[in-house]
Amino acid sequence: MIVPEPFIPTIKKGDVLSVQVSSLNAEASAYFNPTSAADASPIITPNNPLTRTSGYLVDADGTIKLPLVGQLAVVGLTNAKTADLISTKLKTYLKEPTVTVRNLNFRISVLGEVTRPSLFTIPNEQITLPEALGLAGDLTIYGRRDNVLIIREEGNRRVFARLNLTRRDAFQSPYYSLHSNDVVYVEPGKVRVTSVDRTYILAPIVTGILSLIAIIATRR
Repeated sequence: MIVPEPFIPTIKKGDVLSVQVSSLNAEASAYFNPTSAADASPIITPNNPLTRTSGYLVDADGTIKLPLVGQLAVVGLTNAKTADLISTKLKTYLKEPTVTVRNLNFRISVLGEVTRPSLFTIPNEQITLPEALGLAGDLTIYGRRDNVLIIREEGNRRVFARLNLTRRDAFQSPYYSLHSNDVVYVEPGKVRVTSVDRTYILAPIVTGILSLIAIIATRR
């Protein structure tokens, strides 16, 4: 069985990047870090609108702005290549700079028949479909493993794909490794749908019987 290469994300417009700089001069390096840089773009996170997170927002023109360095075009680059680019630019100001770049808003949503449906932030920016389901506490007893839906934004298109986790070819799917902002939806099985339908059918009957008993009791 051929296992696909690990997905390596690239930077997109609207991403928020953490840029950490170190060098032989710690005091000089601190000037370029988001927590101390005057040009860092503070971001209000969706989960906590009152929390300000220091990071560099990738603007609509595909650039970030660093102190002294100025604007850098980063869209389409990996984090590693962006770090190399920044490191090269900083050699004018720092001795032997080392740069680490991370995407602060790499998130996925896992919904449907899972134990803990939620929005998850992925620090290392790499996660597979089974790992995402594991974060959500795995499928419930009603969830369908043979028809898991992945919704992905590709450019200006919204793409829908379905994976059968009971088959080996699921490991070769381009949707096995999840991308930022992917939505995973686990559909309920027939047993779940049937049980819900019965509840809706029986609820009015039970309510009617209880009302009749109450009326009879009040007339006695």
